[in-house]
Amino acid sequence: MPLSALALTLAAAALHAGWNILLAGRRDVRAATTVALVLSVLAFAPVAAATWRVEAAAAPWIAASAALELTYFFLLTEAYRASDVSLVYPIARGVAPVLVLAGASLGGAVLGAWQALGVVFVGVGVLLVRGLRGPVDARGVVLALAIATTIAGYTLVDKQGIEHASPIAYLELVLLPVALAAVVWQAATGRLATVRAEVGVATTAAALASFAAYALVLGALSLAPAAAVAAVRESSILFAVVLGVLVLREPVGMARIGGGTLVVLGVVLVAAT
Repeated sequence: MPLSALALTLAAAALHAGWNILLAGRRDVRAATTVALVLSVLAFAPVAAATWRVEAAAAPWIAASAALELTYFFLLTEAYRASDVSLVYPIARGVAPVLVLAGASLGGAVLGAWQALGVVFVGVGVLLVRGLRGPVDARGVVLALAIATTIAGYTLVDKQGIEHASPIAYLELVLLPVALAAVVWQAATGRLATVRAEVGVATTAAALASFAAYALVLGALSLAPAAAVAAVRESSILFAVVLGVLVLREPVGMARIGGGTLVVLGVVLVAAT
């Protein structure tokens, strides 16, 4: 993995953990996420226009990515309303690179010994994160696994789509219909007032961080394999677990911290070539 791609992906990881914490801490997570989506699309529209390059071949990839992103945001907001960030985030972000690797393997890529070991580490880490004793948050785990599937899906799709468009323009076209759909949903359910109430510093910061994080990922995907980018990006898991304790005051024991660490080690091995 080139050093430039590594730097872009690590920066994306830090930003990604930050915006997840910002939104998860809001009173109405779905309304706050809707605000963040709309603000991010508006904020980066001038940049998209200035760097515009979108080929016709990008259209099917943009449509597929938008559908997956819409599913992702719906599942994410539902998960953060029902469970802890320190549970959902490590499972979702840790399982996703394994699924990306599986997708690459179906395309002809060969699974190496280190990557196989990484898959084992991720599996054990996920078990530790979900907890081996006491009541299991089954809903949170199921939602996290569903989120992982959408992440893997749009990562593989975007790896192809970004070959036909500039990163910011591509992301703008992907997120625009997602933002519109979120607003329409809030209006249809009579919750526009809650959306207006969530406009503020936190949601603005989340908007900028979320868009910038994925723009950095798209830049990295243009320089390195999708499996490697997906794996390194998941270093955000440790950021999220720590911030879940410090910011959201979630009850995080040593098993969950250890599990998160093991997941990160696993995804690093998954990225090995």
